[in-house]
Order: sequence, then C-alpha cells, then structure tokens
Amino acid sequence: MNTIAAEADIIRPRVRTDHQIWGIYIVLLIFSIIELFSASSQEVRVDDIYGPLVRHAQFLVMGLGAMLVIQHFHYRYIVKAIPWLIGLSIAAMLYVLVAGVTINGARRGMRIAGMVILPAEFIKLAVALGVALIMSRYQVKGRRDVSTHGIVLCVALTLVSSGLLFTQGLTNTLLLMCISVAMMAIGGVGFKKFWCVIGIYLLIGGGAVLVKIVAAKSSGPTPEAIEVARLNQEEVGAGNERDRSATWFGRVQRHFRLNKHADPITDINKQEQLSYIAQAHGGITGVGPGKSRENARLPLAFSDYIYAIVVEECGLVFSIFLLLCYLWLLMRAGYVGISLRRTPACFLMIGCGIYIVVQALFHMAIVSGVFPVSGQPLPLISKGGTSVLATSIALGVMLSVSRHAARTDDKDTEAATRELQSLPENLRTDNPTQL
Repeated sequence: MNTIAAEADIIRPRVRTDHQIWGIYIVLLIFSIIELFSASSQEVRVDDIYGPLVRHAQFLVMGLGAMLVIQHFHYRYIVKAIPWLIGLSIAAMLYVLVAGVTINGARRGMRIAGMVILPAEFIKLAVALGVALIMSRYQVKGRRDVSTHGIVLCVALTLVSSGLLFTQGLTNTLLLMCISVAMMAIGGVGFKKFWCVIGIYLLIGGGAVLVKIVAAKSSGPTPEAIEVARLNQEEVGAGNERDRSATWFGRVQRHFRLNKHADPITDINKQEQLSYIAQAHGGITGVGPGKSRENARLPLAFSDYIYAIVVEECGLVFSIFLLLCYLWLLMRAGYVGISLRRTPACFLMIGCGIYIVVQALFHMAIVSGVFPVSGQPLPLISKGGTSVLATSIALGVMLSVSRHAARTDDKDTEAATRELQSLPENLRTDNPTQL
C-alpha cells in the first residue's frame, strides 16, 4: 500500500504555494486598507463614512478571487491567453480614444457593468506578458540571447501600446518602455541589440514629444485643455483636445528649479508642496494611522499621492519597509525565475514582478520629488479598481508559475517531462538565466 502511494506521489506533479509572495500580498493589503481609509477623507460623506473603504475593499476581494482562480491553472494556459489579452487591451484602448469616459479632462475609461474600467492598466500588464511570451518563443537555443525577429516584435508591441498610451499621459508611456527594457536586460538580449532598442525608444519617444510641443504652439487652448489645467491646478497650456505637451513641459521645468521645497504654495505647485509637507510632518516614526494632517488638503491623496500619507502616518521607517516589500517581491520573482527549467515560466514570473515593482518605484519617485509630478497609482494600495485587478492578475500569474512550473532541483523528472511536452515546440527552450 505504501509503495503504491509513493509511486503515485512521483507521478503527480508537485504543487507549491509560495508563502513569500502571499506574505508580501498580505502586508500590502494591510497598508492598503489602513492608509486608503485615512487618505480618503476628501471623499467621505457624513451619511457614508465607510463608503470609500467599502468600494476599495470590493475590488480587493475581486482581485483576491482572480488570484485564487488563476493560480490553480497551469501557466501553459496563461501562455495561450496572452495574445487574447493583448488584442482585447488594444481594442479597448482604441475604443477609449474614440468614445471613452472622460476622466481628468481626457478620455481614459470605459463603462462595463456600471464600473469604469481603465484599459491603460491592462495594456501595461499585456505588454509585460507579451514581451515575456515573444522572448520565450524567439530565444536562441544554447545561448542567452533573443533573435533579431523576436526583438523587432517586442519593440513593435511596446511602441504600438506606448502610442495608444501617449495621448493619456507621458508617465505610462515611459513606464511601459522601462518594463520592456528591464525584461530584455534580464532575458539576456545581446549587448548591441539591447542598446539599439534603447536608441530606438529614445529617438521615437523624443520625436513624439517634440512633435506634440510644436503642434501645441500652433493652436490656442481649447475648452478641454482649460479643463485639464483647472483639474491639475496648473497654468493653461496651448494644444488640442488630446495634447498635454504644455503640461509635461511645465512639470519638468518646475521640477528642476532650485530650492523648490522652499517655494510658497500656489495653485500651480499645491500638490507637490503639500506632499513634501506631509512627508516632513511624518518624520522618522510618523504621527500614527488615521492622524494625518494633510490628507484633507493634498489633492489625490487617496490615489496618485497616497505614499505621502503613508510617510506622514507611518514615518520614514515603515515607508522604507513598504519600499522593501516591493523590492522583496521583485527579488523573489528573480529567485524563483532562475530556478525554473523552462524559459516561458521564468519570463512570466520575472515579467510580472517587474510590472508591479516598476509602477511602485515610479509612484514613490514622483511623490518624493525624484521624478516630476505625474499620476501613477501605488499597486494594491492606491484607490483604483482597475489597477487593483490588473495587479492581482499579475500576482495570480506569479503564483501559477510558482505552483506548477518544474524547477532544476526537482527530483520528479516525470512531471518535468510532462511540462515540456505540454508546451508548444517553440517554447521548450531551457531557462536562459542558467546559461
């Protein structure tokens, strides 16, 4: 009887639950619930005190459900679904550009079942997964490199998606390119190819910004441009409905001014100045959860600037701890990724980790004044249902890979063979990080 059970255990694939990823997720949830409730004072009504928290919790529960479902599917099914995700994301972005819901003076969302969905969040995830799939498919066998054809496809996917995001904001465009470059660096793209990709991104990206600036100077401000400036508490810039070059230029110009922290608060710099005040007020240990002084004054404290409230209430120590949680997630993705046998499993794991952590680093850099003012949610913590769902899906993919992918130290060779046979012929390459 014992012999039969032992043989069955050898044949059955070994399923793992990555406790470290789950631990990081739980820590982020705790920060999310506490800080989102504190930072939402501007949205709280007397007759609905817990409304903002309840709405955020609903998306957290939906995200948790997505994670639990996705982790039970073998990652080979995720690989098959990636082209569909890319196609749907691009189609949704095209729809938004034509007939989307206007948010902050620009078309950014679409209504589905009474909810406003922001396709920009999903297209960032789609590009991360798409680049992972392309690099896996065009990995050069026996070498840590990707074929030229694969590089061209990665660049094309990134540039097409960036072009769709460009009309909504420059930050998401830069973030998308950073995700693509980071994945190519980790995936072992050849030195010359890697720097050619960076040159292409700089050339096309810089050219697009220049064209926008020239176009802005040739026309006067429209009512939409005036509304964008009012919502962002900035000076009115010239441009058409979808032009934000004047806004970008103004933010960059103000960012590099000397002694900007000592400037008096005006309608133009209110957001960043109040953010600096909140962080200075927090000090080393913070003022305590729920005791923020600036949450009622800081614009978008519950979303684009929630990290400032984290620093104010939790202090420098716990805000650094939160930063380390995101970095820990990336390190965990890298550690698991390099231990896997197959290329697609490795790239999916690392790609999702990069997608989440790069967004977090962008958010923290913007709030702390390292990057110019812009809008970028803090994954799982900022208010924003679409961001929560996209991040939860990425975590579900990571858990799926961790649970089902064969590792180099596995003694279960039968399960590893079945995994290899279940993958398409062009995705059966060995993990290049081990070469």
